Amino acid sequence: MKYREILVSIFLFVLLHFNTTLVFAQAFPVKTVNVVVPFPPGGGADSLMRIIQVPLQRMWGQSIVIENKPGAAGLIGAEQVARGPSDGYNLLMTATGGIVEKNSAQFTPVVIVSAAAYVIVANPKLQANDVKQLIDFAKKNPGKVTFGSSGSGAASHLAGELFKSMGNVDMLHVPYKGMGPAISDLLGGQIDLMFAPAQAAMPNVKAGKLKVLAVTSLKRSVALPDIQTVAESGLPGFDAVGWFGLFAPAATPPEVVARISSDVNKVLSMPEIRSQIMALGSDVAGGNPEAFASFLREDQAKWAKLIKEQGIVVN
Repeated sequence: MKYREILVSIFLFVLLHFNTTLVFAQAFPVKTVNVVVPFPPGGGADSLMRIIQVPLQRMWGQSIVIENKPGAAGLIGAEQVARGPSDGYNLLMTATGGIVEKNSAQFTPVVIVSAAAYVIVANPKLQANDVKQLIDFAKKNPGKVTFGSSGSGAASHLAGELFKSMGNVDMLHVPYKGMGPAISDLLGGQIDLMFAPAQAAMPNVKAGKLKVLAVTSLKRSVALPDIQTVAESGLPGFDAVGWFGLFAPAATPPEVVARISSDVNKVLSMPEIRSQIMALGSDVAGGNPEAFASFLREDQAKWAKLIKEQGIVVN
């Protein structure tokens, strides 16, 4: 008799928990949602989050507060989110390098917003107008060509290290606390070039303040079809794609994660939102949490191999 009572109690508990979680997911959100962008304003993750912020607020009927928390190539802001509530109201919008082997278990992927080529952009004074000229110039001036990044271990850093390795060139890496400050110094001529998200760099290219040498994907970008790839223009086989996506703390209920992912995908399918993202030179992604998790495993394995082989120091 006692055994049957225990089984019934367990069944009722599971049923109650399931129904409570389902109702919670259906009701989400009922208050302000906080999204940490672990980089300064003006970078790729920040720009993309601000594009999807407005339609998401309309859809949810709730405010979305974006908090910029830069430092350590995105790891400081990520740690803040990991320590926060696991209820769907505490999210992280980050980029390649912000989720790494040492912190990936603390998060659950929600949705990939963009997975696109970066662009190699240079100060107009740099004596190179394409990849072949850049490699030749760097070989003639070892250690003198400087490239900035949003921090050690960020995609903008690792793409440069991959270029150095495959091109057999010596360039000096200059890390910053975010893409915004790095772009500012590139414009000012304090550094020579960057491997930067298109949405952070292309407005300055269009304004004639920077020049673009190539895109970093193996195939041409949908958003930037007229720009040659690194592989086409001097370094066969080069492929470095940066991503931007939303994450939640690992213990966030799967039903809530699925709800957020579904709603962001609806936003990404809106023609006006797609146009805004592509106008920045970034390709639109989307997809479910499982697909994002699979993509991340492959991406992290690629960069972990490079870091180990080249002895790269990351934060």
